[in-house]
Amino acid sequence: AQRPMTTTTPNPSALPGGLRQRALLALVQSDPGHKVELVQALFRDQAELSLEPGPIAAPAEPLPGRPSRPELIAATAVPTRSPFTRLGHAALMHSICHIEFNAINLALDALWRFDGMPADFYRDWLQVAHEEAYHFGLIRDHLRTLDHDYGDFPGHDGLWTMCEKTKDDIVARMALVPRTLEARGLDATPLIQAKLRRAATTYSLQAVSLLDIILRDEVGHVAIGNRWYGWLCEQRGLDPVALYPQLVERHEAPRLRKPLNLQARRAAGFTEVELRYLEA
Repeated sequence: AQRPMTTTTPNPSALPGGLRQRALLALVQSDPGHKVELVQALFRDQAELSLEPGPIAAPAEPLPGRPSRPELIAATAVPTRSPFTRLGHAALMHSICHIEFNAINLALDALWRFDGMPADFYRDWLQVAHEEAYHFGLIRDHLRTLDHDYGDFPGHDGLWTMCEKTKDDIVARMALVPRTLEARGLDATPLIQAKLRRAATTYSLQAVSLLDIILRDEVGHVAIGNRWYGWLCEQRGLDPVALYPQLVERHEAPRLRKPLNLQARRAAGFTEVELRYLEA
């Protein structure tokens, strides 16, 4: 059932700081609705905000800010979600909602944490945060039509765990979050959509349309990860193809699940050499 949410939040446009400091304020916000408001305001106000050039001190609050629910459990303990019942459909869509909430935090973390990058880097990750907030709202609204809300089912913390593992290495972050974990969504989404079409309920077909929007935008997000991973490797004289498996092993990134969505991955900037490696 829907749970009450607090409704008071500071006027986002009156918050102090430049672009990256404001991103950190959004990251530490625990209320999902308020986090979305802060991201929307940051995106709207970006042209008026300075881009702080140096490191920004980490906050006293734990990162990321998130609500007390959903309960976080091991990925292996998350129950199987069948789309062929109303409750199963709600649980499946909740898992996607949880991914989108985490994706907001991942983008905000990249934005505030890593200094010394070109301005386009920060603009790119603000664009990602804004679109992830939009996706979260779409799926949360869909859940509410099913008499559920974000937090009603358990979730796991795999995405943020990799964020923590790569917090001191921007090359590893670009390699293993957008172009590995988020790229898995490019592969998984068409398979989920196929199951939803087979369920053929009004709400499952609505969900297919929502996932069309998310898949379209996620191609762009993975492309941003590819862009900056390639840029960083070029700046540092690193071979991006040879380095990638080393980073996967060093940070214990999860294995890929086939089949790969080759069309979406090509659109996101993966080269044929990289795709051959991933398929092998």
